[in-house]
Amino acid sequence: MQQSLAPKEIILVIDHNPKLLAQAQACFPSVKVIKNAESRGLSGARNSGIKVARGEFIAFMDEDATADRDWLARLLEGYADSDTLGVGGAIIPVWESGPPAWFPEEFLWVVGCTYRGMPETATEVRNLIGCNMSFRQSVFEKTGMFQTNIGRIGSYPSGCEETELCIRATLLHPSGRYIYEPDATVHHSVPTTRATFKYLLSRCYAEGLSKAQVAQSVGINAGLASERAYTLRTLPRGVARGFADTLLRFDAWGLARAGVICIGLAFTTTGYLIGRINRKRIVRGQIKNGHVTQ
Repeated sequence: MQQSLAPKEIILVIDHNPKLLAQAQACFPSVKVIKNAESRGLSGARNSGIKVARGEFIAFMDEDATADRDWLARLLEGYADSDTLGVGGAIIPVWESGPPAWFPEEFLWVVGCTYRGMPETATEVRNLIGCNMSFRQSVFEKTGMFQTNIGRIGSYPSGCEETELCIRATLLHPSGRYIYEPDATVHHSVPTTRATFKYLLSRCYAEGLSKAQVAQSVGINAGLASERAYTLRTLPRGVARGFADTLLRFDAWGLARAGVICIGLAFTTTGYLIGRINRKRIVRGQIKNGHVTQ
């Protein structure tokens, strides 16, 4: 990793793959290569890395992303304020086969990237995005780790583990805040398999399920505050933009993008409602059996 600000250490976590672990340890002698010592999945892998990290600040980046030279320096600038708990940056998609014409930029979160509607200058946000985020080490010491029952496991397209952690930490540190710094940039590879309508729908549905878990964990008001603004402001503008692209700019795909926004929202909402219903059933079962675990 070529950075203007040299990292104290680089930690690579291998998720329950002994063969790949051995290969990585042989190929990257200057990198601390460790195994995921917790349950399989992204949250367990991150927790394993946190436990061996020695720095005051811990930055996270996906294995299929590359960082700009000033990435770490830009992240560190955000910690000048002692109330800053974490700093994240922009995630630019690098499409393996080019972006599909029907894909609305408002849904770039589906492929783990910065989406249209996010701030264009350094701004306080509710939560950071996993592919490009950093935290003070003290956040994990005081708040705890990522919840392993939330987030991506293998190829299953769930998420929100970083959202839950950010909100949980803020509830314990009311004066704490997170900064989104778009100049702290990474470039995230998007394979052709994720540039499909089927993947978008599955990711939207899984996101809804994850949001239901987050809302159950930290409360609906905190868990859905950003989502309300996104749904009521960003998405209507996206639909209007799609219609304008077709009617005023003669872009035939504009209507398709508007339609995808509506369908994606419907699938996300469905996932959320089903997640809430399933949770209520679990609670009823616990009450029936004489115990309730929140």
